[in-house]
Formats: sequence, C-alpha cells, structure tokens
Amino acid sequence: MVAKERETTAPPAGKMTVEQFLGWADEDTWAEWVNGEVIMVSPASDRHQNLVGFLNTVLRLFVESRALGAIRSAPFAMHLPHIPSVREPDLLFVRQEHVDRLKENLLDGPADLVIEVTSPSTIHIDRGTKYVEYEAGGVTEYWLIDPDRQQAEFYRLGADRHYHLALPDAAGIYRSEVIPDFWLRVDWLWQEPLPMAEAVAIEIGGVSHARALLQMMLHTLGPEELQRLLDEISRPRARS
Repeated sequence: MVAKERETTAPPAGKMTVEQFLGWADEDTWAEWVNGEVIMVSPASDRHQNLVGFLNTVLRLFVESRALGAIRSAPFAMHLPHIPSVREPDLLFVRQEHVDRLKENLLDGPADLVIEVTSPSTIHIDRGTKYVEYEAGGVTEYWLIDPDRQQAEFYRLGADRHYHLALPDAAGIYRSEVIPDFWLRVDWLWQEPLPMAEAVAIEIGGVSHARALLQMMLHTLGPEELQRLLDEISRPRARS
C-alpha cells in the first residue's frame, strides 16, 4: 500500500478561526486545528501507513458492498459540535443515515466510528485529548490501535455518554456495533506482512456477499493480485 506524500506547507503565523483554518487547508494538508492554533501532523511510519491502508481497504470493501455508509481516511477533517478543534482521524466511518454530515472538505459532526493508529509521538494525544474530544463530541465507537505494543482497544459510547471498553471474544474477534455484521480478528493487525486486505474482506463478508465483493475487485486488481486473492481465499481458515 502506497502512502500519499504529505503536505509540508507552513501555516500562517498566529491564531486563526476554524473558518480560516478550513479555508487555508486543502485536501493534501496534514494538519489539525486546536483552540485557534494550527498543529502540523508529523509524517507517519511505513508500518503505520500499511496498517491504516489495510484497515481502509477492508472497511471500504465491506461498507460499500452493503451500502452501509462512507469511509474516509486522513487527511480528511472532522469538526465536532462544541469542541474547539478540527481533527484528522486516521480513519472514520459514517453511517448511511448520517452521510449528510459529509461536506466537501470535512465531516461536520461526529463520525460513527473513528480509528486512530498510534505511534510513540501521538499515543498521549490519541489516548488523552482526542479520547476526551471524541467522547464529548458523540463519536459512537473509537478504536485505538497500537502496533508497537500490539494492543487494540475498542471503546463504545454508552447511554451515560461515556466510553466503555469493549473486549474481543475468546477467539480474539471484535464485533462492531456501528457497522452491522462487521468483525475483526485482532491478530490480523500484527501479522508481518499484513494479510491481503481483499481476502480478509471476503472472509468477513461471508459467502452471501462474496459475489458483490469480487465484482468490485475485478476492476481494481491486476492478474497477479487476482491470483494471490484466489490463493488466499482458498486457504483453510479458523471459523469466526
């Protein structure tokens, strides 16, 4: 998976309003806005980008094949109500009934799911400030994935408007509440190399959606990738 080249243009000096920030930032700008200050986002590692790309492909194929909503990846901004910040989550999911929140250059309101893949330089923000903001802003499900520690945490917003940790089952499988029928084998996240995302999407989707998924992939995969996909899905796997 090839990472996009990151924008490094310096922000204007001094504080700016959220409207000024959104007017300055374009689709290639990797930056966040916090209390009037522009925070440039540091370049990510190859491991981070590979993991984000893997999850992006798996989720996008699953969600689009079932018309469940929309997946967006950084740099794409999310502005939460009553929160003085604009964040760029690694990945976000918006349910079909909430896609009206998607504007040209940002999500105006909470995502139903946010995924942050942490690094040593961002773990304190992802686990601290962003956790608090996403909880207060109404993000229903928050995944915090730490590839260095091989640790994945899944939080769900309760009726009390606070996050509660949701654990994978005894087989190490986490089942999302906001994406119907979507499940994830946590061990996939730590494999080197990562599994083929298309094969994983087919395994998660099951036989009933395999045809729709394969039709989507036929237009994007080359002959070698198609052969690898066929090899992957023909291998025996543990039941979910």
